[in-house]
Amino acid sequence: MPALKIVHFSDVLCVWAYVGQVSLFKLVEKFGDRIEVEEHFCSVFPDTDAKINKAWQDRGGFSGYANHVKMIAKGFDGAIIHDDVWSRVRPKSSASPHLFIKAIELLEHEATGGTFFSRPSIRAARELRTAFFAEGQDISDWMVQRAIGKKIGVDFEEVLKKIETGEAIAKLASDYELGQSLRVQGSPTYILNEGRQILYGNISYSILDANISELLAENGHEIGSNC
Repeated sequence: MPALKIVHFSDVLCVWAYVGQVSLFKLVEKFGDRIEVEEHFCSVFPDTDAKINKAWQDRGGFSGYANHVKMIAKGFDGAIIHDDVWSRVRPKSSASPHLFIKAIELLEHEATGGTFFSRPSIRAARELRTAFFAEGQDISDWMVQRAIGKKIGVDFEEVLKKIETGEAIAKLASDYELGQSLRVQGSPTYILNEGRQILYGNISYSILDANISELLAENGHEIGSNC
């Protein structure tokens, strides 16, 4: 029986994706090879200065948004938010860390084998989120990315080669274009059942589990109509 495909979109600077990665990992641990997670990134924070100054101009700007992020995290066990996140540490764009991850994906595709959790790109995304939200580091900075690459055993010079050749930016552009074509509206987004079910934002693990369990139970049967 083929694995159930789950298309997952997120932005590494999105707090909902940060707290929601726990649910994603729990799904992989529970369902194992019965599901196939296809990771992509969407552009929620293309220009943080423009986005936050506009959306939060009457609510305290970056300081107000920083407090908002901390309040969200309080509702999730184990979600650590550093005091400097958004108040003092303000990555300019999520495009930079996304590009770093896409370059790593290109490198891992040249290798073989490995589980979901052992994939360097998955580890890189998790380390980037931890570095920003829990440790208060500017993950748009190449020096921070270089340190993360070293931590997970990825040669940053090889990463740079994928960026310099344009391969990584092409892969990232494809992600953004795919997100638009699938009408991805938020981070994180789960697309199930060949696009028939789209769940995004603050989705609980129980809802995700229930939807995936039902689809797996129906796998092999006609569950949609082309009419």
